[in-house]
Amino acid sequence: MISVCCQGAAQLAPEEIIRRSVQANDRDWRLGPAYSHLERDVDQKKGGARTDRTYQVFLMVGSPYRLLVAVEGTPIPPGEQRQEALKEKRELARRRAEPPAEREARIRKYQVDREHDHILMTQMAVAFHFRLRGNENLNGHSTYVLDAEPKPGYRPVVRDAKVLIGMRGRLWVDAEHFHWAKVEAEVVHPVTFGGFIARVGTGTRFSLRKEPVGDDLWQPVDFSMQVVSAVLFFPHDSASTQRFSDYRAAAIATSAGQ
Repeated sequence: MISVCCQGAAQLAPEEIIRRSVQANDRDWRLGPAYSHLERDVDQKKGGARTDRTYQVFLMVGSPYRLLVAVEGTPIPPGEQRQEALKEKRELARRRAEPPAEREARIRKYQVDREHDHILMTQMAVAFHFRLRGNENLNGHSTYVLDAEPKPGYRPVVRDAKVLIGMRGRLWVDAEHFHWAKVEAEVVHPVTFGGFIARVGTGTRFSLRKEPVGDDLWQPVDFSMQVVSAVLFFPHDSASTQRFSDYRAAAIATSAGQ
């Protein structure tokens, strides 16, 4: 339940809350690769098959490696575990032996992909006008709750950020250290990419939730997305959920790649 802001909390303007939250979020993003974690990916294409895979994700010689550990929430059989362990060992050997130029290209691609995803999140702070709605206790954390509406005149810095023009959202910000505890957004006006080639439709929405995993460090615990879209007039609706758990600092990770 969202309550009216208390006098102390009201002393912070929405712009200041967002400014501090961007700083906290940037720090969380920078430190994220130093932690291994479990990631469960559930994907459903409209009219297609549903997949449910869980991976142990960790850095291996500069970029992530995804080790399959479960299917449909059930650990893979011992025989498959041995096969996955062998694949991991072979990949580690390959990465250690790759020429410097190939290694640099692989790591750079990973860094570019991370930066791209991060830009989309941070652009929310630029693309929206925020209104402080109140306070809410979220999973034991006192949070500021802010509503977000598209800011007139916003110009996307990257192509995919164009979708923000047609979105509105809500942001929960930890009142103590200003980490993003939760983000929800939905498309309220269809957005077209590349002329008429691709269209993200009304009803597309996503939700991100983060929790503490270390000393003043928050990381995602779940991310869900429902996409209503079309490419060349053909529907490409889909739904996906990612759940993250068992964060461990690299110094104590058990992977052969650490």
